[in-house]
Amino acid sequence: MNLNLKPNLKPDVNLDKVLHLLSLRYASAALVLVAVAALYGAATFSRPGPASENGRDAPVTTAVMVCPGHEGGRLAVQSLPDRKAGGSVALTPTRGGSALASMSSPGQGWEQDTKSGEDSYTLRATGAMAAGLEAEQTTHRDGGDDRGLAGARCASPGTDLWFMGPGPVSADELDLYLTNVDSQPASVDLTALSGEGPLDTVDGRGTRVDPYTTKVVKIGGSAEGLGDIVKTAADLSLRVRTTSGRVAASLRVRIGEKKGIEWLPQSPAPASSLLIPGVPGGSGERRLLVAVPGEADARIKVQVITPDGAFAPQGQDILDAPAKTVTAVALDRALLGKTAAVRLVADRPILAGFAAERGADVAYGTATRPLTGSGPGIVADNRFDSALVLTAPAGAATVKVRTMNAEGGSAPQEIRIPAGRTVLTDLAAPSEDAAAYGAVITTEPGSAPVYASRTLSTGKGDEYLFTVLPIVPASTTVHLADTAGSQSALIPGE
Repeated sequence: MNLNLKPNLKPDVNLDKVLHLLSLRYASAALVLVAVAALYGAATFSRPGPASENGRDAPVTTAVMVCPGHEGGRLAVQSLPDRKAGGSVALTPTRGGSALASMSSPGQGWEQDTKSGEDSYTLRATGAMAAGLEAEQTTHRDGGDDRGLAGARCASPGTDLWFMGPGPVSADELDLYLTNVDSQPASVDLTALSGEGPLDTVDGRGTRVDPYTTKVVKIGGSAEGLGDIVKTAADLSLRVRTTSGRVAASLRVRIGEKKGIEWLPQSPAPASSLLIPGVPGGSGERRLLVAVPGEADARIKVQVITPDGAFAPQGQDILDAPAKTVTAVALDRALLGKTAAVRLVADRPILAGFAAERGADVAYGTATRPLTGSGPGIVADNRFDSALVLTAPAGAATVKVRTMNAEGGSAPQEIRIPAGRTVLTDLAAPSEDAAAYGAVITTEPGSAPVYASRTLSTGKGDEYLFTVLPIVPASTTVHLADTAGSQSALIPGE
């Protein structure tokens, strides 16, 4: 190849410009590399630790609960003792106004009788005091159309909530209280299952709940309450879901004139293995309620756990429950008046609870999570005759129970629950002059799972009034997903 050039030929390219452009190009590339390195460096230095599949638990530092309030009754709050001080607790009318109560020290309790009115009450807690906080509302009427003893755990706001209990055929009134504790409106859809199957209707959809208000929806008494289709239901599984925002929900039942009132406990989400504690002993009817929310029928193994041991009830050891239906099973022959828990193992997710009648009153229970490994159990309002029902289905367990009020606390009482047994134990006030008190139930290290409920009762014979409160683990920690090993924590979501 001939590379000879004429000596008088001038180049067509300006070398100074070329060098200048090249310097700009490589400078830009360098800046890109620096930016990428910074991104990966930030990800590296911002990691909380090595990647983990399980995430981590962090202490609860905020809590919100709503007490329905409208019916009057006693409000009670109990904080967890032996915790780090800090934070605050205030109970105020949901619409705003002066606080009914405030607390700032761990272990404090408070109670006050209120009159019926137009507002609910919202409990807000921050800091260390928020961990393990419990609030309840209890109503006692020994005469009149609403004679009965009724108790409810003040509800936390949520977006998908379940209730199990009677339908309009079995109850004179079913009032659903929906409270919005946030600054934006919430929209609620109601759906239900009955003994005849799903109640398909467009009624109950898109109910608006304005900020800082409570809306009372009459089930079977209004279009918002599922309209006429629900009126034929003897048993009901009610689902409360929000399409925007969140609500706290409580459901009050009035069976009939002088036949009892109660608040239905919220059911946990459907699961294939459930234990329902606290089926009360004594006379009266006991029924197991099972709902299958899925598209396929469920086959369920049934076990009853009493103080005498665990057994499969004869002729009721296997329950075939249709899909999208509530199935009721009489437990009277299986229990023979004994206090018990019911254990269910199904081949698909189900909901379950019980209905109990005794004297002049009714009570309802639901499945719960065990206290062991989850958190202590706290009961804020104990008076009249108060008793714990404790069940250890899988192995021997030991719990310590401590009662307390504003004047102080009792020495811990140790209670042993043999494997596969239910134990009934009376609660004692921390002092002779204590009209009301709180209780904390803590499982000992190494104990098998323990399921618990509290029964509150007064009167005898036909004048007997009672209520059952399933005890759930106190919320002391929140689970945080681990973001280590991913750049998504640094990149805005789509």
